Amino acid sequence: MKKTMISLFAMVVGVFLLTNVTTSAAEETLTLRVYNWYEYIEDGKDEDGNKIGASVMEEWAADYLERTGKTVTVVYDMFETNELMLNTLKTGKTTYDLVCPSDYIIQKMIREDMLEKIDLNKMPNYQEYASPYLKTLFTENGWEDYAVGYMWGTMGFIYNPEKVSEEDINSWSILWNEAYKNRATAKNSVRDTYIIGVFYVYKEELDQLASDFAEGKVDAHTYQTRVTTIMNRTDAETLVKVEEALNLMKENIYGFEVDSGKKDIVTGKIDINFAWSGDAVYAMDTAEEENDMELNYIVPLEGSNVWFDGWVMPKGANVELASDFVNYLSSPEVAVKNMNKIGYTSAIAGDAIFDQIIDWYGDEEGVDVDLTYFFQGTLSEDKLTDGKAIVKINERGRQFDAQYPDEEIIARCGVMEDFGDRNEAVLEMWQRVKGSVVSLWIILGIVVVIAGGVVIYILSNKSKKVRNKRLSKRA
Repeated sequence: MKKTMISLFAMVVGVFLLTNVTTSAAEETLTLRVYNWYEYIEDGKDEDGNKIGASVMEEWAADYLERTGKTVTVVYDMFETNELMLNTLKTGKTTYDLVCPSDYIIQKMIREDMLEKIDLNKMPNYQEYASPYLKTLFTENGWEDYAVGYMWGTMGFIYNPEKVSEEDINSWSILWNEAYKNRATAKNSVRDTYIIGVFYVYKEELDQLASDFAEGKVDAHTYQTRVTTIMNRTDAETLVKVEEALNLMKENIYGFEVDSGKKDIVTGKIDINFAWSGDAVYAMDTAEEENDMELNYIVPLEGSNVWFDGWVMPKGANVELASDFVNYLSSPEVAVKNMNKIGYTSAIAGDAIFDQIIDWYGDEEGVDVDLTYFFQGTLSEDKLTDGKAIVKINERGRQFDAQYPDEEIIARCGVMEDFGDRNEAVLEMWQRVKGSVVSLWIILGIVVVIAGGVVIYILSNKSKKVRNKRLSKRA
């Protein structure tokens, strides 16, 4: 009887505990930690930071609750550079489920085994609507198991056509042209500005490659592959030539910048700005709205960089939750919201994106631009013209071309690669160009002067009492 009572009591306690555990699990709040670039998603705020609507994160959380009955909180942090983001992850002090690095950092993170594998079966929207062109590039570069595309674009020049020659702006060499002294800016970024130097140093080789492509001697894929190989050269001879070229360029340009260039060209402080395509769109829009000024965008004929930012999941990430969020972002309707907010071009295609392009740029009297390479297989039949994704555009060389370059432009754009074990040598070269590396003899001289000053101070105060310990420690 005693054993029976004990067993019954244990059963009651067990049921009570199980009920509480089940209840707690049902009431558990999930957390998704996201690390993204500044101003790189629809955050529900206006330009002054005032809340005007729901953010994409809030909309996804509401959608997730409706589908699963589970509450999820999004912790959303932001970074300014790839390198700062990578350093943050490597400290291990903060963990994230989803991070948005650029192409070469994705490669570096894969090489260093920092990422969880991605299961595309958990992202049906991405599989259906991501641009086939971008998915192919991810596959060719070995990223498809670890990353999915978010935004993409090219690098080129924003320029004032009233003050810059159309012939001159077609080449990266304009940054060395004394006719434009102190009228152009370059990026304060080793990766991006190094590529300019390479294009300048190997201009003849790139021009010949362009000629071969125009004559049909090489196809678009081969052209892009060769441009990629050239722009990622980091051998000792190339570094010497690029350093010499960048030192000359530095004397001719207005300066290096990261974010101020797109504003400086709008105000007329400069006439040429080396820029990411998304920033080019922002500058052209702002110039029209605020100064009634028309700016243009161009990818120089030698070639350029076609860049990508993609979502990755660091080791230890909540893969299920992160995959669900990426799948939500990959809906064309949500991708349009993000594009409208940040001005960059989504890796997602589909009807909603196509309609948005026509709404922004379409003109029935314009010329046909074929974007089939980007939209193939993602559009409804009624969006197609003779089976192709054709947009009629009447204004070329501006916002439309910045957001959706045609196949001819894409063919001459290579993919930026991780420099691997040559990274340190490139960084040292860049520091010399920037003038932040001080000669060893200068450093030794400074040390000698300081040491001499300390000795003199000690000798002159040998017989004195130190009355202020903080002053003594500072000295």
